[in-house]
Amino acid sequence: MLPETGALLYEALDMTTTHLPPKPSALAFHLRNYYLLVKFTLSFTVVFSCVICYLIAPKVVVYDWAMIGWLFLAGMLVTGSANAINQAVEKDTDALMKRTDKRPVANGNMSQTEAYTFAAIAGVVGVFMMYYFFNLSSALLSAFSLFLYAFVYTPLKKINSIAVLVGALPGALPCLIGWVAGNDDFAAGGWILFGMQFLWQFPHFWAIAWVAHTDYSKAGFKLLPADKGPTHFTAIQCIMYSVLMIPMGILPYYFGISGTISLWVVLAANLGMVVQSIRLYREMNVTAARRVMFSSYIYLPIVLLAILANKA
Repeated sequence: MLPETGALLYEALDMTTTHLPPKPSALAFHLRNYYLLVKFTLSFTVVFSCVICYLIAPKVVVYDWAMIGWLFLAGMLVTGSANAINQAVEKDTDALMKRTDKRPVANGNMSQTEAYTFAAIAGVVGVFMMYYFFNLSSALLSAFSLFLYAFVYTPLKKINSIAVLVGALPGALPCLIGWVAGNDDFAAGGWILFGMQFLWQFPHFWAIAWVAHTDYSKAGFKLLPADKGPTHFTAIQCIMYSVLMIPMGILPYYFGISGTISLWVVLAANLGMVVQSIRLYREMNVTAARRVMFSSYIYLPIVLLAILANKA
């Protein structure tokens, strides 16, 4: 969704027509900018996996909605902080890409200073909340995830495609953070959930990079595994990681985290990812890449909710 147009544009239009949408209030305008700054939909997806993995943790036997709410809020603050830093750092490159040129820092609706200030406050408050309401380990993991995403992955995107590997670490850490927040340990279950989301990110992100290759190239981002852009090598990598997701998906059952029903659901979801990745290799076009991308969007909630619903 695109941000609301600025107040100056409304004033200019007022001189040419009387049939205009109502001018947004200053509050609505700023809220809309912050909604875009934190990449709300992306942040919600990240925090969703954290909350579900918290509920999967064996020590969480009763749903305490207050604690779930605190975890959600803390997660949104930490993730929003990382996304705000990302947008402040990439202000100029965001302005070059059609998919990002409406972001508030890129289009001038928000200054870099304001974005950095919000990021600092949100990050500190979010990490403190993880410590206060849960435990020190989950707070430290949250801080590490924020640092890795904002200060390592973000600048690395212009240097080398290894950025995808580095970015997959903070992308998967919410699963481990959720587990540690609920179980207060680093048991195998947390690392399995981390591993599942870690592997999932490769076909997911490479499919996005395939679809948005023109935009990414314009901004100088190196996010596909092949320097020449979308190639069979990229498709093979998607197949490889999709196949690796199959044995990883068996581990929750093997370690007694979840039951037989979820095992079959996860297996079916993993096979679906393999099939779509193979189709990408055969067809080598944006349409096939979009299938991989949308399959990955569906995959994550299905798999995590299946494990939670069939929790041992």
